Amino acid sequence: MLPTDNLRAEPLFNALKYRLSAEERAKASYERAKAIAQSYGLTADDACSLTTKFWDIHRDPLMVYDGAAATLLTIQYNLAVGTLSPHLRVRPDLSPLVDDLLSYRKYGVFLLTERGHGLDVANLETTASLTSSGDFVLHTPGPHAAKMMPATIPAGAPCVGIVMARLIIDGADRGVRPFVVDINDGVRMCPGVTARRLPYREGTNPVNHALTSFDNVPLPSTALLGTIDKPESIREGFMWRVAVGGLALSLIGLTALELYCAIGAQYSVRRTVTHSGGVIRPIIYFRTQQVPILTAVAQAHVLRAFHDWAIASFMDAEVDLRVRHGIAVCSKAISIQHSQTAALAISERCGAMGLFAMNQMSQLFDEIRGLAVAEGDVLGVSIRLATELLIQRYQLPGSKNPDSLLARHEAGLFAEHRARLVQISGHRSVAFNNQMLPHCLPLVEAIGHRMAYDAAIASGVAPSLVDLYVASIVKLDPSWYVEHGGLGREAQAAMANTALDAVLPNLEELVRQMPSPPHVTAPIISDSSWDALVDGLDEFQSA
Repeated sequence: MLPTDNLRAEPLFNALKYRLSAEERAKASYERAKAIAQSYGLTADDACSLTTKFWDIHRDPLMVYDGAAATLLTIQYNLAVGTLSPHLRVRPDLSPLVDDLLSYRKYGVFLLTERGHGLDVANLETTASLTSSGDFVLHTPGPHAAKMMPATIPAGAPCVGIVMARLIIDGADRGVRPFVVDINDGVRMCPGVTARRLPYREGTNPVNHALTSFDNVPLPSTALLGTIDKPESIREGFMWRVAVGGLALSLIGLTALELYCAIGAQYSVRRTVTHSGGVIRPIIYFRTQQVPILTAVAQAHVLRAFHDWAIASFMDAEVDLRVRHGIAVCSKAISIQHSQTAALAISERCGAMGLFAMNQMSQLFDEIRGLAVAEGDVLGVSIRLATELLIQRYQLPGSKNPDSLLARHEAGLFAEHRARLVQISGHRSVAFNNQMLPHCLPLVEAIGHRMAYDAAIASGVAPSLVDLYVASIVKLDPSWYVEHGGLGREAQAAMANTALDAVLPNLEELVRQMPSPPHVTAPIISDSSWDALVDGLDEFQSA
């Protein structure tokens, strides 16, 4: 039983969302985020200490029912409450605000990225200047410094933001610091704060994303989190919450993957064609239908084991913070990779029906695209991680199965790229940009694949699923396995076929074991749900 099980029957969580206007859907997303949050009843300690309840809310299948609600909720609890809660011990005055955010009496946003700087945090332009009275003045010096994306336009409840700005004292730059800023009162913007709503993203549940700027907004001395003389470490402060968010969002990617499996499998068992000799067969009979669905099933079971291991490792305070961040990056990279690949492959196997938002897959695909760039763009954070590993600033946990194909692949790629690195003039050179950067994401994915394999073996995932997972990864870099793994093309094909044959008889049971299928709303999964949809369609006929 999940805390949100009672919400599935509520009008707020039904297919009528496809009949609402974009503005109505954006408003409903706030209500859904609040409903999910109240079902779990998270506390400040849950957000600060990253308790099981914190991770569970990100695993909840309703988080992919409405990607906008999931976005709002994870910003509220991870970035807003998560940034504020560590200060409560020395700043009890923040307790009322944290209570308001936890109960959704106020909305919380996190304003870091600027329009002209993206992930380049070190060069943010927004300033907070200390005045002679000890207060601050928050200012956006130009259009390029407008904060990008946070949902800051009025939405019915007061909105408070954690704004990252450069602390200026007597004209000297004292570094990027977090400030607590009132954004709007739920109806009107606060004086000096301007938000320009960006166009809604097509194909997803809309979020009120905006460009936000500040025109000499006065802030009290208490707006600064931390002290003037002892700045909060960027890496150990708000960047930590970005790492937390990356791992949390990877859990949502797995939920989407499980839904693709359920929709594709149930549709393929239900849908039939007349085969040679007049035999009627369900389309799951055909290998072309089996490959993407069975592969996604194997990846989903392996990813669940990986996420359990990744969360436990991430929570280990004895592990280097950089290593924990790296594990989060690997988790997000392969969760997004597997989810996006499955979305395209399985939706295409559902024909025209795979294109309709009502059948969930096309919308989920767009929602997961958003996750790929949220809480640290997968490509950007992978470039940083791969670079730091190649120049050996630190190491991620090694393989418990060093002789496995995926461990050998990971080690082989590192050896290859480190040899290339010796031949070029440093990791900030033109040669590194041209020759190494394109390989950073595949390198991080290779680490994630090996970690996922190790976790699956350690947790006892069925050998047939592990074998199919390995076969699916081999397909991503087949030439390496020909050159270095002793696997020719025919051997690779045989490996995949053997694994598919072993998994196929258990398909329906493997899908039932996943927690997400009960939340499938796609009408194509059964005759009854499809008939109900057709009966409700607008009808046109002659008089």
